[in-house]
Amino acid sequence: MEIQENKSTLQVEPRNEEKVKKIWKTAGILLAITVVEFIMAFTLPRGLILYALFIILTVWKAKYIMMEFMHLGDEVKPLFYSIIVPLIFLVWLLIALAKEGTDIFMLRW
Repeated sequence: MEIQENKSTLQVEPRNEEKVKKIWKTAGILLAITVVEFIMAFTLPRGLILYALFIILTVWKAKYIMMEFMHLGDEVKPLFYSIIVPLIFLVWLLIALAKEGTDIFMLRW
């Protein structure tokens, strides 16, 4: 009976500049959206417009993260829509529940 020796070698591949540029571009876009949200939080008055802008920018960031880091941009469209459409309905549900809860609270007082 022969003993087989397992040799594993570590191969270092050269740096892929295209992937590095894509990562920095993605980080830059997410940073820009976050800076816009931060500026809006301290400069705009509180209200429905500010909250709507926050929700839109947050969903946009979530979509971008899913497209880039979860690699859904390379997948088929039905898979992409099976993730994004429920997210949109979930945001709509949260807004509707907050509105209904506020109305019910105001009726009791």
